[in-house]
Amino acid sequence: MFPIMRYPFFVLAFSLAVMWLSARIGVSFRKRRHNAEEAERDDFGVVVSATLTLLGLIIGFSFSMASSRYDQRKNLEEAEANAIGTEYVRADFLPAADAVRVRTLLRNYLDQRILFYETSDERRLRQIDAATAQLETDLWSAVRAPAAAQPTPVTAVVVAGMNDVLNSQGYTQAAWRNRIPSAAWGLLAIIAICSNLLIGYGARRGGAKAILLIVLPLIVSISFSLIADIDSPRGGMVRVHPQNMTDLSQSLQRH
Repeated sequence: MFPIMRYPFFVLAFSLAVMWLSARIGVSFRKRRHNAEEAERDDFGVVVSATLTLLGLIIGFSFSMASSRYDQRKNLEEAEANAIGTEYVRADFLPAADAVRVRTLLRNYLDQRILFYETSDERRLRQIDAATAQLETDLWSAVRAPAAAQPTPVTAVVVAGMNDVLNSQGYTQAAWRNRIPSAAWGLLAIIAICSNLLIGYGARRGGAKAILLIVLPLIVSISFSLIADIDSPRGGMVRVHPQNMTDLSQSLQRH
């Protein structure tokens, strides 16, 4: 993953500049050939159509990949909130002292998970990850001790629920790291640059040429920016908000 893809607005500005420059380079190549045979122009039209079609398909596939990853992050947030809420209720099966400890740890753990979704500062995220890892160790210890003391089917249910809580965090972490591959971005950029080169090369003289040379770069740049925005868990406007976890936290506070 290219670091630039974490900043959709920068992607928009950078890609617009590159695509427009590619179109202008195509114009400069065209000026070196003042006349073109009609047969050559027909062949050129076929190449342009095929290239633009391929560009549209690749953009569509990339958008689909980004959207599916976004949906996965949303679904995992819901699953994680459900796992924490279920384990909070199952703590009733533990001895009173152990139940109080588990519930206190779960509330603190839930607060850290909400911060994980809402924080974008890298240094703060490292602190949250460290606190989350420590809480996971404490949570497992809090259910392991009573389960070892009284290995019954009831305590096994509590242990299984805690296992779901810890696993759901790992699934979420993996989903947030699952981004569109760099190779796909590279292929997309190459095809887009070639498309704009061809558009610039095929542009004829006239008042509409200036508009033509900005339309495709602008459309492609907006598409790149939107894909990068959806694909970036923290860098853009389209983000997964921990609504389910926030509702659960408010419910536990009332409880």
